[in-house]
Amino acid sequence: CSSTPQMISSPMVNSCHQAHMDVRSRTIAIGTCVKAKQWQHTLKILEVMKNDDLRPDVIVYSAVGSACEKGEQWQQAFGLLQGMRKNDVLPNVVSFSAVISACEKGGQWQLALGILERMRKLDVPPNVISYNAAISACEKGGRWQHALGILEQVRSDDLLPNVISYSAAMSACEKGGQWQQALSLLEVVRSDDLLPNAISYNAAISACEKGDQWQRALGILRRMWND
Repeated sequence: CSSTPQMISSPMVNSCHQAHMDVRSRTIAIGTCVKAKQWQHTLKILEVMKNDDLRPDVIVYSAVGSACEKGEQWQQAFGLLQGMRKNDVLPNVVSFSAVISACEKGGQWQLALGILERMRKLDVPPNVISYNAAISACEKGGRWQHALGILEQVRSDDLLPNVISYSAAMSACEKGGQWQQALSLLEVVRSDDLLPNAISYNAAISACEKGDQWQRALGILRRMWND
């Protein structure tokens, strides 16, 4: 693979058939394709490994999953989880997080939450990245209650939500017409010594606009300028 998508071609994938290429070599090749955003080639290399009786490990599957996530291919990413199960490979937090993020980008909020639950059943603790992807999936699906529930779960797991966590939850509240909840989260961000970003402020202002709270919106705008 090359550092640019245009330079990646089938000869590179074909070279992975060579007997001297072990799992590590092909993992490196997959990683290069991931950086070049060539998810199709990562899937081809994975298939070549299987045909050559090389057993892909969780690192390989995670890398391919990340490529599919970046390529917004949620069906392919989800299929990898099923493939891992079939081949007795236990997914790790990276694998799961990539698939949840792919589902988020594909508007599959229910599937994203299902995968999050599966992580817990398999005793693979979600991290903040996993939770953020799930919150964003709920935001895109218009499920503000679910988004707030996941945010609370982050705290219950003794993890620290970051500004991305709060911003996604605020956006969910904004879309759900919950301006009070959005403003409450904005205050929590500040009380947690986090610096709200443009997404946070825009979500809060938009929520106030939808709730006919123009004075509050102006107050947030002034605070944004002061920050």
